[in-house]
Amino acid sequence: MSDVIEDLTWRGLIAVSTDLDDLRKALDTGIVTFYGGFDPTAPGLHIGNLVLLLTMRRIQQAGHRPIGLVGGATGLIGDPSGKSAERVLNPREVVAGWVERIRAEVAQYLDFTPGPSGALIVSNLEWTAGLSAIDFLRDIGKHFPVNQMLSREVVRARLEAGGITYTEFSYQILQANDFLELHQRHGCSLQVGGSDQWGNLVSGVDLIRRVTGDSVHALATPLITKPDGTKYGKTEGEAVWLSPELMTPYAFYQFWINRTDAEMPGLLRVFSFRSRAEIEELEREIVSRPAARRAQRLLAEELTALVHGAAELGKVQAASQALFGQGDLAALDDLTLAAAIAEVPSAEISLGAGGSLPSVADLMAACGIVPSKSAARRAIAEGGAYLNNAKVSAEDAVPADADLLHGRFLILRRGKRTVGAVVTRRV
Repeated sequence: MSDVIEDLTWRGLIAVSTDLDDLRKALDTGIVTFYGGFDPTAPGLHIGNLVLLLTMRRIQQAGHRPIGLVGGATGLIGDPSGKSAERVLNPREVVAGWVERIRAEVAQYLDFTPGPSGALIVSNLEWTAGLSAIDFLRDIGKHFPVNQMLSREVVRARLEAGGITYTEFSYQILQANDFLELHQRHGCSLQVGGSDQWGNLVSGVDLIRRVTGDSVHALATPLITKPDGTKYGKTEGEAVWLSPELMTPYAFYQFWINRTDAEMPGLLRVFSFRSRAEIEELEREIVSRPAARRAQRLLAEELTALVHGAAELGKVQAASQALFGQGDLAALDDLTLAAAIAEVPSAEISLGAGGSLPSVADLMAACGIVPSKSAARRAIAEGGAYLNNAKVSAEDAVPADADLLHGRFLILRRGKRTVGAVVTRRV
């Protein structure tokens, strides 16, 4: 077993913990069963969840046993992580569907090989569904001093913002009970979670001490933010999803490719499984050879392969290269090409039955890679205009139907790097 605490510390993955020396001793002297929880409050997981998943993977690789808990019960009520708006209570059938999707996503990052460190996946609905309100209050609620519950940061923030419902207030009890159940059923002695859940994590530690007298541990990872302090995907519609149904592999790859140099040292340490020496070398290259953007490319490749598989990474790389004239656009499948087009300026053109396509100059202006039709003609005259990676020589050139990739796409390029697309539809 390696010193996983040292590795996590170097990577900046420990925001706060219970007695770290005691936890290190436990990890060094035997196999520790630990868990991380994932509530189905959305149709899939995002890169914030990936931080926890990869931290769990690192701890498992150090020889310990992970439990992935999917909140089939807690997902029905949400959690008090927000500071103002009450979480929407989703229908039971919707949550049930999300549970299965998230269970599969969590399982992708853990090793289930039979043995002492083989992973488990559980749902807290297993022990919560049959729990009556009376039993809940008698057996669990009696261990929670209200003044202590009110002191939790997430609760205090909600109270200051205007109030909190009993449903959300009780979430910390349910999460603490999960830790107790896993401790009693599987010998779980460590919970890992995000720093915004720290109050809930220590509630579980305290509950286990009160009920069993045992001493257990909690470790929180930091929230991953941009250099300006804002959270990735904080703005609605900008979430970086792990599911290909919610975010295409191409868009996922491009997200990492487009990170700034200032972001890369932190992102490499958190998300890459490269060694410390390799990462430190990449950090030096970011300073000495910033134009190469090697760190961005290597991290994009590593994470796209991890999340979506090597085959999808190959498709993404082929599409990325082909868009800029370094590959065969016609060889790309429909879905991959469509995903690539979604990430560049584009225009939709409606064509009547038997109608001809507009000129290349018109299309270049329509998709925004030139400011005007006259600018497009100048680009053509200067030899800097391309249709499907073929140079356009005539200023009045018009694409033929045979040029339509998969019967509906055209890729236009000005110079080496300015790419746009046209999507056609027949009416």
